[in-house]
This record gives sequence, C-alpha cells and structure tokens, in this order.
Amino acid sequence: MFEGLSLIQIALAVVGGYLLGSIPFGVLATKFGGGPDLRTIGSGSIGATNVLRTGRKDLAAITLLGDGGKGAVAVLIAWLATRDNTLPAQSSLTALAAGSAFLGHLFPIWLGFKGGKGVATFFGTLLAAAWPVGLLAGATWLLMAFLFRISSLAGLTAAALAPVFVFLPFVHRPEQIAYLALFMAVLIYVRHTPNIRRLLKGEEPHIGGEKKAAA
Repeated sequence: MFEGLSLIQIALAVVGGYLLGSIPFGVLATKFGGGPDLRTIGSGSIGATNVLRTGRKDLAAITLLGDGGKGAVAVLIAWLATRDNTLPAQSSLTALAAGSAFLGHLFPIWLGFKGGKGVATFFGTLLAAAWPVGLLAGATWLLMAFLFRISSLAGLTAAALAPVFVFLPFVHRPEQIAYLALFMAVLIYVRHTPNIRRLLKGEEPHIGGEKKAAA
C-alpha cells in the first residue's frame, strides 16, 4: 500500500497529521472568547456540539470550521507532498495523514488524550480527500437531522454510509479512501457509545432540546 513512499514521508504524515489534529479549537475558542472550560460542561467533549451548549453560536461555528479545517489541511499537505508520486501512493499518504489528524482530534496530546467525538474532522477530511464522498455524507447528516432532530444519529448514519459511498459508480475513489472512511467510522461509533445507549433507550436529546429545557 505504501509502495513508492519514503519512510520520511510516512513519518511526517503520521506525526504531522496527529499534531495538527490535536489542536483543540473548541478549547481555544471558548478560552479566548470568554466562555467556560468545555471539559467542565455538558458531555465534556471539545467539539462544536458541546461549545453550542455554552450558548455561543459564534464560538461553535469557529470550532466547527477549525475541527473540520485541520483535517482538510492535513489532506492538502499530504497531497502536495506526493504530487509527483503515483495515484496509489498519493492516496495512501493522504489517507494516512487524514487518519492521523482524526486520531489527534480524538486523543490530543495537549489535553491528556481526551478529545472530541470526531464528526467535524470526519467531514473535513472526507471533503478534502474525496469531495463527492464528503458531500454525500454531509447530505446524509442533513437529511437525518431534518427527519429525526438528533445530531448523534445523523453523525452515526453518515459515518456508516461513507465507506459505501466511495464505491458508488458515479463517485468511485481509490480503495485507500474507503479504508480511511471505515477507520473513522469505527472510531466515531466507539466514541459515541454513550449516545448509542441513549438512542436505544429513546433518551438521546434532540437538537435544540437541551437549550429549551434549560430555558
């Protein structure tokens, strides 16, 4: 899979992608925006959904763009570093850098390896690595959110279908992208274990529900 790539390229993709993904945009946005420490409220997650629980939509938007953007940047750097390589080699390094950035978000070294749930970074990496797959996954999220008004269910559905989207006739991307999508989907499900339990019990809050309850 990594034929045509040097050990230096592989090492830089893994380490660089991980460190880039470890940037805690949610924590930084709330800290410099005058908000509370994310790890002390709501789910304790550092993602945009938890930032939204502070009531600061602007900080949530910054977090969403930052978490998605760092995955996209990791993909772009890997793509540029392999622009003279074969397509399989380029796809392999791109997937490796993207997967490392995703791991960095979930387990950031700066926060004791306690990070977010990865949905925003998942979308950012997919849009950069294979934009048709990213768009289809995003459309799936929007549809599920519209129908059921449950953010976690929308994210879990999009994650489950993303590896399938790679092989659609009008999308078809290298198999490395499917491996990347599957890798991220599995970790998203692991990180959403509490949400899945609440979904099965019918206790998962709806979008906007917590805000209404607080009011």
